[in-house]
Amino acid sequence: MTNDPSARDAGRPGSGADPVRDTWKRMHELFFAHGDRRREVTEALGMSFFRAKALRRVARGPVALRDLASELLTDRPYTTLVVDDLTERGLVERIPNPSDRRSKLVRATEAGLAAAARAEHILGTPPAAMYDLPPDDLAALDRIIGRILADPGDGGDEQPTPPSPGSSAEF
Repeated sequence: MTNDPSARDAGRPGSGADPVRDTWKRMHELFFAHGDRRREVTEALGMSFFRAKALRRVARGPVALRDLASELLTDRPYTTLVVDDLTERGLVERIPNPSDRRSKLVRATEAGLAAAARAEHILGTPPAAMYDLPPDDLAALDRIIGRILADPGDGGDEQPTPPSPGSSAEF
């Protein structure tokens, strides 16, 4: 154990050791500790969040079961169980696939579309503190997020080397 405070604090959020990681951790905390609406969705719809996620995807348009499993990052047998449950609830239905008569598509019913819209509304509700931001701060935040989202090179695998202290990074 060292007595050097800078060595002890290195890597902690807000320590300044890596401001990009520090900011990312704070964004994670914002979304998952203060803006996580998954529990509200499960309570409002009376189903697991995974089922609600599947329903929200199906509500965007009919999808083959194999494609739904792939998009949800799960296997086909589990996706079949989820779709069966959503079918029993009257939220989705299986329809013939016009491009492959051997397969079926999963499509949301009117009740499913309404439930998915309710979930989207809940999930789209920002933390109350965002409404208290001054318009200039909100505009700056929106601009910064837009810039991050516009970066097509984010594969998530590569970790760029942070600029060294004292270097002049352009923004």
